Amino acid sequence: MHRILLIDDDAQLGPPLAAYFARFDMALECALRPSTGLERLRQGGLDAAILDVMLPEMDGFALCRAIRKESDIPLIMLTARGEVMDRVVGLELGADDYVPKPFEPRELVARLQTVLRRRVAAPAATAASGTATNLVFDGLEIDAATRSVRRQGEPLELTSTEFDLLYLLALNAGKVFSRDDILNQLRGHEAELYTRAVDIVVSRLRKKLEPLDCIKTLRNAGYTLALRPLSP
Repeated sequence: MHRILLIDDDAQLGPPLAAYFARFDMALECALRPSTGLERLRQGGLDAAILDVMLPEMDGFALCRAIRKESDIPLIMLTARGEVMDRVVGLELGADDYVPKPFEPRELVARLQTVLRRRVAAPAATAASGTATNLVFDGLEIDAATRSVRRQGEPLELTSTEFDLLYLLALNAGKVFSRDDILNQLRGHEAELYTRAVDIVVSRLRKKLEPLDCIKTLRNAGYTLALRPLSP
């Protein structure tokens, strides 16, 4: 059973949502304050977290930033409907997805299932195919089994979505992926297409990969990984 943490100061939201989540083999824990949520996250044993933007003590953006300093746990942000900038800022800070309020519980479950499925898809695929889990390039090594990355020999801290994007490009090095291709691969075909999200994640990933200049943009086409593969 997946364990999910909801950080939202609406005390009326958690209990009915927890009952609904249980139908999908998800156990929902609730924290009404960011400080309580951070303490619970540090205890471990959670598979994903849901953050409201409007919170006491600190807003959801500050909370997202604080979590990302310590963890790559999948994060979904609850944003005000129509507030596009909330979604952009959340994604820039490392959130994996967003759900606008008010929301249907089934949509939130679907988004959670997508990010949780992505988290295990890479190692599961390599194990099933019998291929090596290491992808090795000039200056970059990716281990799908441990979801770890080394850049020029140094460990690199990536969020869940950043790793998934890098792995997708690396597994198909030289292939050009359009924004829609990437969204369909990483967020599922039922996800609302939001191409700006891809640009944001690519920008974050490029900064973390510096001084490697390996993710290339092909005008009006998409993105590709331009690194020379080496034998693992």
